[in-house]
Amino acid sequence: MSKQADFPNLHQGEWQHVSAPSLRYNCVAFAAGRTDVWWWPDPWPDPMNDYWPAGISRKETVAAIAELFRSLGYRTCRNGQLEKGFEKVAIYAIRKEPMHVAKQLENGLWKSKLGPEEDIVHNSLENLEGPCYGRAIRFLKRAVHA
Repeated sequence: MSKQADFPNLHQGEWQHVSAPSLRYNCVAFAAGRTDVWWWPDPWPDPMNDYWPAGISRKETVAAIAELFRSLGYRTCRNGQLEKGFEKVAIYAIRKEPMHVAKQLENGLWKSKLGPEEDIVHNSLENLEGPCYGRAIRFLKRAVHA
């Protein structure tokens, strides 16, 4: 994965490296707070490496990923703007096909696991928009418990 080619809006100084590359988990799991297993709604999972919660649609759709996050207490919201008292996730897609999920931090920055590559913190959702992930099209939020 070439950051310059895959993420033309991700410029130096707009992101920070957080952890080393890992095949153990992906962006969906990372946004859900898990780093021990790969989460994806592929209808033909690898039972040794993939996880998808029972009862959630196994279709590779934005709706299925949104359904997963709703099962974790999130609800649909209008955008990725920072709202005090809430944490948000954004689902990226290309032509309605889900490609990535990012999670907002308390300070308004976003964190992402770049496929099998490293985890990063990035300034905006736009930083990852482009040929690799498309753009952020669905947003969900849940209350942060103090």
